[in-house]
Amino acid sequence: MTHSPETPEVPIRPYAVTAAEVVPGDLLALSREDAERHRWHVVTHTLPETPEVIRVTLRPPLGGTDREEVLRREQRVTVAGRRMDAAAVPLVTSPALDGVGFRDGDRVSSLRAVDPEAVEVTYVRRWGSWRREADEEGTAGTVTDADVRRWAAEADREGLVVRYEPRPVRAPEAAGARRVVVTGLGAVTPLGVGAGELWRGLLEGRHGVRELTGEEFDGLPVRIAGTVPVDPAGLLPRPAARRMNRAAQFAVLAAREAWADAGYADGGTRESGLDPERVGVSLGAILGDASVLVGGDRKLREKGPRGVSPLTTPMTVPSQAASQVSLDLHITGEARTVTSACASGTEAIGQAVDRIRHGRVDVALAGGAEAVITPAIMASFAAMRALADGDPSGGSPSRPFGKDRDGFVNGEGAGVLVLESEEHARARGARVYCEAAGWGLSTDAHHMAAPDPSGGGIALALRRALQDAEGHVADVVHVNAHATATVDGDLAEARALRGVLGRRDVPVTALKGHLGHLQGAAGGVEAVAAVLTLHHGVVPPTIGCAEVDDAIDLDVVRGAPRALPGTGDLVLSNSFGFGGHNAVLALRRVA
Repeated sequence: MTHSPETPEVPIRPYAVTAAEVVPGDLLALSREDAERHRWHVVTHTLPETPEVIRVTLRPPLGGTDREEVLRREQRVTVAGRRMDAAAVPLVTSPALDGVGFRDGDRVSSLRAVDPEAVEVTYVRRWGSWRREADEEGTAGTVTDADVRRWAAEADREGLVVRYEPRPVRAPEAAGARRVVVTGLGAVTPLGVGAGELWRGLLEGRHGVRELTGEEFDGLPVRIAGTVPVDPAGLLPRPAARRMNRAAQFAVLAAREAWADAGYADGGTRESGLDPERVGVSLGAILGDASVLVGGDRKLREKGPRGVSPLTTPMTVPSQAASQVSLDLHITGEARTVTSACASGTEAIGQAVDRIRHGRVDVALAGGAEAVITPAIMASFAAMRALADGDPSGGSPSRPFGKDRDGFVNGEGAGVLVLESEEHARARGARVYCEAAGWGLSTDAHHMAAPDPSGGGIALALRRALQDAEGHVADVVHVNAHATATVDGDLAEARALRGVLGRRDVPVTALKGHLGHLQGAAGGVEAVAAVLTLHHGVVPPTIGCAEVDDAIDLDVVRGAPRALPGTGDLVLSNSFGFGGHNAVLALRRVA
């Protein structure tokens, strides 16, 4: 807003006149210095008091309070060269804010009303301080509550108009979108079984990359992967485990942990007193467990059709993980499977957020599960020259953002979050980790495997996640990067982050040095880590990256954990996949 909606913009052509020549509507500066400082007033009224003296009433041209000046008739003043309609200039008084208790979300606008060309500046209060509304990168600095109160107190004297808009208190709307919160976490990863093992391993800088010793991997050019260190079948009842593929076993173990962590009873919905129709599952997977199909094909060749198990087909489909979680916990609302390459887990979480927001379900288990460490897939990745190699005993061969990065390490595992509508969680007194505030999708439309080097598609997903979370760039305190340690992929992500975040140094970490690339499960596991980062206020370090590539130009956390910045409230978790699939999850800390 540059001027009052009823006040035309006025070209300024100053010249000197005597006070006796001034008439209502003139744009007046009392001195040459006032004119140079763009300090003008509209003459709204003149009154001769004596033959030598005139009393004039003045009002700032963009609105404000009146003041009176007594001028000698021969006194020289400056006018702007054009008259204004004095009746169109609003009489405005700035509010007294001394007794106001400010809240985050409040807005204050300041307009230098004595300058006809002034632009109104709006500040929004976030985390106890005020930031310029248009300053999304947070580079213009902040002002304090005391500054805002001083502006209001001095407004009339300084020719300012200050407007205060308290954050609206919204009544609950039955048909409106609901807030979604995270109440439970579960993980099975190369660092061990359990979200606790994952978190300790991340903070301690350990990795779970191991040599593949099975004879089926003999002769492969790359024989390392991020493998889960225990047999998941041994942690489940034998009859159930036999009807699950390896990815489904990971998913059920992670879902059980998340379910218990959320405070629900062992066994599932019935034991927890929940309506099973109001609970859903949303898991991401690329293939699920490729070994079932490989094993079935081998038995067909070795033993003929009678050697193939009737369970081969139902255990091969990518949806088996979601269906087994629903069976295990007696969830009947829905069981969804998302397949969007390595973005699958993050997209599955985003879809669950929307299902809860719009009242389709009240609770959802969401994340990803994958088990694709098979000879054929390892050979295929190696043929693409996409895999890193090296001795895991000397440190992680996966080097995200590193100057010497040369590919990813294939991995397996599962990560699951329990999501709930906020009112559902609060009503049962649940511990809330954070808010699942928003998410964003895009696609590169560039290549079947390579990322768009410009990072344009990634940047679009980042902006959409911020918009969906009703957040700003200045709110972002941490990014959990996808960063697979491929040369082109890491660079494209870095370009996108720098383009969206601007010159702010937001701490970035990448976990594939610890875990390898868990494919469709990566988004689920890394979302678990991002939630724990918000919850504990600590950013895990990136391992394997001895020296950051100069072209990355990001604040990569390395060496040791770092405290999460206190100013801001959003963490972004990125996932990108073959074919240009881009998904970003935005998590917000809660008081």
